[in-house]
Amino acid sequence: MKERIDRLTKNLSLTIVGKAEAIRLVLIALLTGGHALLEDVPGVGKTLLAKSLARSIDGRFQRIQCTPDLLPTDITGTNIWNPSSREFEFLPGPVFANILLADEINRATPRTQSALLEVMEERQVTVDGVSRSVPNPFFVIATQNPIEYQGTFPLPEAQMDRFALSLTLGYPTAIEELLMLQRIQEGMTVEELQPCISLEEVQELRRAVALVKVEDSLQKYLLNLVRATRTDEEITLGVSPRGAVALQRAAQALAFLESRDYAIPDDVKFLAPHVLSHRLIPAGGRKAKTIVERLLRSVEIS
Repeated sequence: MKERIDRLTKNLSLTIVGKAEAIRLVLIALLTGGHALLEDVPGVGKTLLAKSLARSIDGRFQRIQCTPDLLPTDITGTNIWNPSSREFEFLPGPVFANILLADEINRATPRTQSALLEVMEERQVTVDGVSRSVPNPFFVIATQNPIEYQGTFPLPEAQMDRFALSLTLGYPTAIEELLMLQRIQEGMTVEELQPCISLEEVQELRRAVALVKVEDSLQKYLLNLVRATRTDEEITLGVSPRGAVALQRAAQALAFLESRDYAIPDDVKFLAPHVLSHRLIPAGGRKAKTIVERLLRSVEIS
């Protein structure tokens, strides 16, 4: 199993320079069966990461450019009339993919954003009363620009709760940016990237992650941390039970990546800012990640 993870990580590093932590976090989201939210400025490699992951697992990649005029049927698909057969036929939308990139998701209207709610949780879409399953594995990487607010529609709490974790790529270091330019000159593109594991192997890795042990004492620590967000004076809305489940699954995935069959408190501490912050609504304009880091210092390990 570890050999497959090493193979996948190495393959992604062929097109993505640096960003080892971001790659690891995206893999954690993939292995838990969740989804990832990338909040970053344009041009730092969000689309490249999604396409490289799809190529590496030999999966189908689709991209949605979210705009205010995007309709729900542009995402899920629609029924169209076929004059030859004289009946309606379903035309699948881009959600019927293994890796779906929803670019600038907060530029879509709330009605269109809600079209992703069912498929992200249930792995199916319902059009005209008929439910259709999307491919398995199904993994959404959504992006939003944290700087621009004009013409955007903030994601509702229910939608934010469906992302296993959030992360940023950030600007590369001077050395990484130089290496990136050198690779471009050498002609290495994402289209040349070869699959290194199969979709079936991704499913096997997910099953292996689910077997990682989480002791009762660690579960109590995790729950104390989550429950602290619901009573803190600086938080208007705390973390839901779904967030607690996401944090435990993410800790299992991190332990698996570290070649352990058990999770430890450090796994929870490392992941908490990424799993919990986007689920909070801070009071008085405070920063969610700062609040989570404060809670990590105050909540004791059982």
